[in-house]
Amino acid sequence: MKWRLQFLTTLLESDKAGGIALLLCAIGSVAVSNSIGGEGYRHFWHATILMKPIEFWINDGLMTVFFLQVGLEIGREIYIGELRDLKKSMFPVLAAMGGMVVPAAIHLVLNKGLSSQHGYGIPMATDIAFSLGILSLLGRRVPFSLKVFLTALAIIDDLGAILIIALFYSSHLSWLYLGLASFVFALMIVLNRLNVLAVWVYLALGCLMWFCMHRSGIHATITGVLLAFAIPFRGGDDQSPSTQLQRRLHWPVTFLILPLFALANTALIIPATFAHDLFAVNSLGIIIGLLVGKPMGIFG
Repeated sequence: MKWRLQFLTTLLESDKAGGIALLLCAIGSVAVSNSIGGEGYRHFWHATILMKPIEFWINDGLMTVFFLQVGLEIGREIYIGELRDLKKSMFPVLAAMGGMVVPAAIHLVLNKGLSSQHGYGIPMATDIAFSLGILSLLGRRVPFSLKVFLTALAIIDDLGAILIIALFYSSHLSWLYLGLASFVFALMIVLNRLNVLAVWVYLALGCLMWFCMHRSGIHATITGVLLAFAIPFRGGDDQSPSTQLQRRLHWPVTFLILPLFALANTALIIPATFAHDLFAVNSLGIIIGLLVGKPMGIFG
């Protein structure tokens, strides 16, 4: 019994376990969606709770907590880690910009003049959850500095895509709520400077900022990253509010939030016309943009 408990503890503490859980949930969700009971399974994720579907609370609510945890990790690297040097910290920023521009350009060229040309924003984004999940499966074979670089790149890439969607795809951007969200963020920065260390204060204000950001028309998950940089770091020791929160979030994010994200977002039907649709111009723009344009833009 003791060795089983020890094995389970080691497994759960492993970074690979989270990646394996994420991929298994994604594969299982696709399989269930296309089975006999698939219709009920798909409808479940669209069931309403507090006037919003379950899928919304996962993608916009729980994933904000995921972005908070990843933001805390990147903050540590900026303060005392791999990204503390300005040149090193600019490296993933420039790579992410290239990784957004080149895929979008490829999609625009292939779909020029067609109704699908406005889909250029699709290949710009990198799914950070699945990216980090796959990266974790490689374990120690990936150098730590490369993991930090790819994590920072994925975050910047995702935030860039969020801003593009807000500016060019959203028709109801509210400057009032965006201003209120900015005010709340500024207030948290002031509290940080005043040496307020109570994490619950920042989390409460973070919920208010999330509401304002959501009402503004910008994807609310960006709140998680902003909140991460507002929480006091204080040298990053064991007593640091940032360090303590990061540790507490590890298990729920890895073994609850990310699996739920995978389940909710892969509840998809594979249509009979899948093979034909795969070679449509819009699909080719997305596929080539991601498989060719993304690496080309990052390395460039």
